[in-house]
Amino acid sequence: MSQTLTPRQTRLLDIQGIDTSNVQQLARLAPWLRLAFGLCALLGGLGTVLASPAILLSLAPVAALAAASPVHPFDLIYNYGIRHLTGTGPLPRRGAPSRFGCGVGAVFLLVTAWLFSAGQMVLGYVLGGMLTVVALLVSTTDVCLPSIIYRSIFGWPRARDARLE
Repeated sequence: MSQTLTPRQTRLLDIQGIDTSNVQQLARLAPWLRLAFGLCALLGGLGTVLASPAILLSLAPVAALAAASPVHPFDLIYNYGIRHLTGTGPLPRRGAPSRFGCGVGAVFLLVTAWLFSAGQMVLGYVLGGMLTVVALLVSTTDVCLPSIIYRSIFGWPRARDARLE
């Protein structure tokens, strides 16, 4: 795993509101910040492909908890397990933009589950597909579309070199 971040990666994590000013620490942890979104993409995609309201409804409380807490529930897998194997520190807290994204995801999960249970298969696949693509995007590139929407409404973080670290 990379021990340095490009300015673009750092900016994308700042847009998500990741709570750390130590760039070296962030570089070691950045790949693990993607784990939660990767698991959400996997489970949300599985629920969509199978048109399974049960899978989608089981993921919705996870997304809702992630929206309400600065620690994503799936971050606990890393914080209490993986990090001890990798010798890295705990993940930083997730800011309001990232939590906003999880809240949007929870709503998408609930609506998608309802669509499938109501027999609206095409709409369910469209909405579930959109959810899965957004989760895949953030889990592979750190581009979080809901965080960008949040920042467009509530303001952008200052460039890192303009902040005191």
